Amino acid sequence: MICRMSADLRAGHEPVPRLPRRVRIGYGLGSLCTGTFATVPGLILLYYLTDVLAVPAAVAGAAVFLPKAWDVLINPLVGAASDRSRLRGGPRRPFLLLGACTLPPLFALTFAAPPLRGAAAAGYVAVFFLLAATAYAVFQVPYVTMPAEMTEDPAERGRILGWRVGFLGVAILLSGALAPAIAHADGDSPASYRAMGIAVALLLAAGMFGAWFTTRWAPSVARSEAEPSLREQLAVARSHRPFLFLAGMWTLQALAVGVMLAGVQYFATYTLGSSGAVTPLFACLIGPLVLVMPLWNRLARRHGVKSAQWCASLLFVAGALLLALTPAAGPAVAYPAVVFVGVAYAGLQLLPLTMLADTLAADLARTGRRRAATFTGLWTAAETLAFALGAGVFALVLSVTGFRSSDADHRVAQPASALHGIEAGMSVLPALLAASALWLLHRYREAPVAPEPAPGERTAPHAAPVPAPRKRTAARPPSRSAPAQPRSAPAQEETDRAD
Repeated sequence: MICRMSADLRAGHEPVPRLPRRVRIGYGLGSLCTGTFATVPGLILLYYLTDVLAVPAAVAGAAVFLPKAWDVLINPLVGAASDRSRLRGGPRRPFLLLGACTLPPLFALTFAAPPLRGAAAAGYVAVFFLLAATAYAVFQVPYVTMPAEMTEDPAERGRILGWRVGFLGVAILLSGALAPAIAHADGDSPASYRAMGIAVALLLAAGMFGAWFTTRWAPSVARSEAEPSLREQLAVARSHRPFLFLAGMWTLQALAVGVMLAGVQYFATYTLGSSGAVTPLFACLIGPLVLVMPLWNRLARRHGVKSAQWCASLLFVAGALLLALTPAAGPAVAYPAVVFVGVAYAGLQLLPLTMLADTLAADLARTGRRRAATFTGLWTAAETLAFALGAGVFALVLSVTGFRSSDADHRVAQPASALHGIEAGMSVLPALLAASALWLLHRYREAPVAPEPAPGERTAPHAAPVPAPRKRTAARPPSRSAPAQPRSAPAQEETDRAD
């Protein structure tokens, strides 16, 4: 018995092989796609419809929202198809390749600026954006599942995700600055948007093909499977209250960010008076992402993730409300306020994901079931829906306040009510949404942290918690007719050594 325990201890402490560096970096390249596709349409697609293609605001909002809402339905189907796949190259990489071959050209066609205006132009954009959203789901759903299947070592998985977050920041900064700059280079003409679509398509292709090619060397040590239908996934989520509160909180905050992202181009054009001001505004919003994220990480380690999330949420609310003073104070208030929002946004990107990882680890320890694919699929769907709904909500604000659509050649003056709607939609509305998420954050209970193992205690990745040792009893209960005979000291010592 002693020899067997020693062998188990050596096996428990045997180091897990690290993944090749090219796999970690190559996997991170995929974030050039996820970060870009999540940023560019939310930033300029609504403005492209209302101010270049003369689409009424309400119709433009539907054209942006409905294709992205389709992701909520298509994501479970893609996940189930990937889980059941027996294609050569594994269950995930063939889907990465299919997405890489289809999304870039479909994105370029979305901004091809056909010779159509009004509802006809909205129909054209909606069809190609719907196809692009489907191609994105084909790539994204298997992509986010891969780290859990490459390694069972949490530290190694953290290194993989570190590259992913790093490339995500690069993608958001690069695409968020590059796309508006190209689109406005020729006075918001259809040709400039066409050139922007091609440039962004090349960036998407670089990240997607890079991730597909380099992950060919990635091992597959685990297999997580999601429930095959959205109904079953929702049933699992309803049974897990911490996940419900956490996902609800993040959905409201993502909606607040989506509303602000959709409004930043209008805010630059109509409040600050220059369509080109969107580039410095976006730099102030996204620039702090990489710089302050380590500070949020340090604050979370020192005071707890939930406390850090409270700080980030309150800072976002304060920055958004400060932005409401721009019409009176001018750019001197606008840019610092957006910086405050950007600092908070860095925390809102990192901390909910950290809480999600803790919640999934606690669920695995409690149930012994690998349900990460289910929870991450629902999380991604909620995030996608929130960002899409953000553009739809801002379009509704424009429609209600009387915004007048136009094309690139015929600009129209906006009524005062529309200008006030843009200002409130960029500041007060996101602040209210983020503040309402605080109640859900209050209800969320942090996952318990597993105690550090004692020296010599066997540990293994994803192992269920070891139950407390039971009180040692005799191997056979004494009979009622005869009293138990006490053991001699040598016999008791021998038994203890064997145990």
